[in-house]
Amino acid sequence: MSAPSAPAEGGRFLFVVPPLAGHVNPTVPVGQALADRGHAVAWAGHTEPVASLLPPGAGFLPVADAIPPEVAAAVEEKTGRVQAGAASITGVWEDYVLPVARQMAPGVHAAVDAFAPDVLVVDQQALAGAAVAELRGLVWATSATTPAELVPMPDIMAKLREWLAGVLAGLMVDLGVEPARAARFEPRFSPHLVLAFTTSYLVGQDRVFPPQYALVGPSIGARPDDTPFPWEWIDGARPLVLVSLGTVNWRAGERFFRVVADALAGLDAQAVVVAPPELVPEPPPNVLVRARVPQLALLPKVDAVVCHGGNNTVCESLAEGRPLVVAPMRDDQPFIADQVARVGAGIRVRFKRVTPSSLAEALGAVLADPTYRAAAERVRESFTAAGGPAAAADRLEDLLATVRQQSG
Repeated sequence: MSAPSAPAEGGRFLFVVPPLAGHVNPTVPVGQALADRGHAVAWAGHTEPVASLLPPGAGFLPVADAIPPEVAAAVEEKTGRVQAGAASITGVWEDYVLPVARQMAPGVHAAVDAFAPDVLVVDQQALAGAAVAELRGLVWATSATTPAELVPMPDIMAKLREWLAGVLAGLMVDLGVEPARAARFEPRFSPHLVLAFTTSYLVGQDRVFPPQYALVGPSIGARPDDTPFPWEWIDGARPLVLVSLGTVNWRAGERFFRVVADALAGLDAQAVVVAPPELVPEPPPNVLVRARVPQLALLPKVDAVVCHGGNNTVCESLAEGRPLVVAPMRDDQPFIADQVARVGAGIRVRFKRVTPSSLAEALGAVLADPTYRAAAERVRESFTAAGGPAAAADRLEDLLATVRQQSG
């Protein structure tokens, strides 16, 4: 697809995204808001799956067809088991983020040549975009979809922090940044603007962020989803629960899904479990198992959500004021689960050790105790006040104005 043209007064914004739905989806409403205001907008990323996540007619510049086969194999192997702590974090970087950045870099350079953006909007895990911005002197903003990275690692993680700094500097050198510059450069967070899709209410109201950080709340917009669903199955007489481990982590969910089914069998509720049917071969009659569901359409109808702590599912649930039971598995999920528990919007359980009785107790609590729903609604209010995609577009327009002042 050819790059769109902007009106004379409009700017040109290029989103650089990794091949991860949870990182692409938040950029779409922001890009749409910019396009509605007369700006030219395009995305640079992998054809699979990024192109299919964009709205019809969106500008798309492929950087590669798909991630390298060896990276895909490593990801599939890791997502088939639960891993926590430092090993989980280093594994994400070594097995996925770093090799994908190296693969993307030539394509991002080509996308910049083709689109000639005024501003790059770079996902914090699409590090090639930050490297290209640094090499070519482009103004760039960070799209921060992983809230755990907004908070400094605790002192006990000092060695991991040092390791990550060295890894990032080494990657930047590999991508062409001069070593002295690479040592000072932080590719995860732009010095110009960081769009954080969360709120201070959720990450901690006592935390002070630099002035270029804009906590705009989650970016959730209508997205095309023709996934069939038997809406008539929902009887409306009992509470409805949604259970999901996301689009990737379900591979490690065989035991957890069995626990869920057993826990739900004893509850006076209906539940929709998002999982391959073979992982829940004999669900109780009050449980519907579907490989895929139209999640955004379903969430307003549910009374609680059980999930792994993926940021998109958590934010989409809280945006509807729905309380959660969170069973984190890896990466930033424990941090997100702790956020939910800290503000009182849900209960954290242990993914590998939760039992049917303890899960039923937690789920029963968030369904019966109105304080959990009230806390979730307070989070929703903080999301609304933060402004969402419109606020993100405002800040990007402010950045564009700064670019033009400096160049003029």
